[in-house]
Amino acid sequence: MKSAGITGMTTNGPDEELVTMLYHQFRERLFSHVLRLTNYDRQWTEDVVQETLIRAWQNSATLTREPGMLRGWLLTVARRIVIDGWRSRQARPQEVELLRPEMAGCPDETDQSLSVMVIVDVISRLSNEQRAAIYQTYVKGHTVREAAQILQVPEGTVKSRLHKSMRLIRNALQEWT
Repeated sequence: MKSAGITGMTTNGPDEELVTMLYHQFRERLFSHVLRLTNYDRQWTEDVVQETLIRAWQNSATLTREPGMLRGWLLTVARRIVIDGWRSRQARPQEVELLRPEMAGCPDETDQSLSVMVIVDVISRLSNEQRAAIYQTYVKGHTVREAAQILQVPEGTVKSRLHKSMRLIRNALQEWT
């Protein structure tokens, strides 16, 4: 009697029985052995165990049915699969997992650059007094009172200059976007 086996191929009953027996009898021991070999990478371990059992199924006609021989054969095949995996990982660039998807690509700084250009253009059109008020408060971080003392003008004048300057800058940015 034929039935569908691993990877959709047809198998004879005895071959399928061997793989089922191998799975039930050796899976845990094989899994723990391979888990250590893969540095505790569970997904890779599952892949190696599955590949080992597929190879056992493919070679079922030539395998000795003695449990000790089968266990040794499975462990040897699994170890070779892991070694091949380590070699192929060393031969290609290391894969890096992205923890934050927003960091996947280079950020487009075009909008920011254009905004800076617009702001620089608007600031160049401001009066020296308005630029001084912006410089003292926004760049140097002084309070309105401190800026007024430095510029030797009343606080209300600094507030007025800042208000007019910021309104011009906001309007220019709104026109641009």
